[in-house]
Amino acid sequence: MSSQEADDSWGGLTPANEIGVQPIINPYLEGDQEEVILEEHLPFTRFKLPPEEEEAGSIRTVQAWVVDIPDQRHITTLLKWLKQTGLDGPELGHLKRIRKQEVVTTLLLCTTLEQPDLPVDLNLPPPYMLPVPISPALTLPSLSLKSALWPTMYAPRRKDEPEPWTRGKLSWAWDAMKSAVDAALKVEAENQELPIGSHIAAPYSSLGDTASSASSFLACDTRKSTKHPLRHAAINTIRLMADDRASQVPSVASSNDVEATGASSNPEEVRNGTNYLLTDLTFFTTHEPCIMCSMALLHSRVKEVVYLYPMPKTGGCGGCACLPTLKGVNHRFAISQWRLGGSFGRFSAKDLLVDTTIDA
Repeated sequence: MSSQEADDSWGGLTPANEIGVQPIINPYLEGDQEEVILEEHLPFTRFKLPPEEEEAGSIRTVQAWVVDIPDQRHITTLLKWLKQTGLDGPELGHLKRIRKQEVVTTLLLCTTLEQPDLPVDLNLPPPYMLPVPISPALTLPSLSLKSALWPTMYAPRRKDEPEPWTRGKLSWAWDAMKSAVDAALKVEAENQELPIGSHIAAPYSSLGDTASSASSFLACDTRKSTKHPLRHAAINTIRLMADDRASQVPSVASSNDVEATGASSNPEEVRNGTNYLLTDLTFFTTHEPCIMCSMALLHSRVKEVVYLYPMPKTGGCGGCACLPTLKGVNHRFAISQWRLGGSFGRFSAKDLLVDTTIDA
């Protein structure tokens, strides 16, 4: 848990105190913690997202420089030239470098804004630009569509396949959801807030050392007490993590400082994912996030969202919309709904009742 304890009107880091006379025990504490639990015995329902880029209009592309090669004997020389000039970077690793269409052979060069300077001794025609896919094909229909633009690698990755859950990981997830439920009950009882809580849990480790290596963040809905319509539980929790991250990272140098010191301004350093808050993290929340909160989670590159109560009229994770499946979004995250009731879905003696027309 982060050391920040002061309430900054964003919800604060709420200690997960037990509420109720009879404690509710984690049902996954006993048994072999390394045992993989079968899908049908998991306490939540995992929603399967539809495959990506299986329609012509959904293929994401980028403009790339290409050049036709009249003499195929020059192909090997050009491939070596690409490597020597550093134009064979990983950004185009999902594409084949050579395209052959009837009698025309074309070489994929790069995606730089400026036209690359070709070897002058080969008498090549001027390069030109074409739209090429920005990612490999995950399915056969996608492969057909993408390869029509440019020969694309077929890489049916496992990212959309469900990960196995062990008993130990379920115990970790149960504790994380219990913390969100307890916090929601606490703010409702003490501050008459909407009983909505969210928890960014430290990543699970089978070694049980997550607490020492990462912080967790817990916050609740504070719209009533702050009289601010944007103080949703999910937004508050993300803001807490952002504030904690900002307090640990030195301020970014100004453009003048960069020029004076010669520091790198390579845009790849900005796009490498380190600036995203929720990369590889699971977000636990009592109620299905609204569209605003779901978009904040998407922009933060959350790995997966687990919620208890569906919000069919306002939810952005399958309720009135499902943001990670929308065309044009540049990230997808997994969604699971924890099933209420029974020994594995009981977190409190009291239900967290929220009007289904409210944005959670």
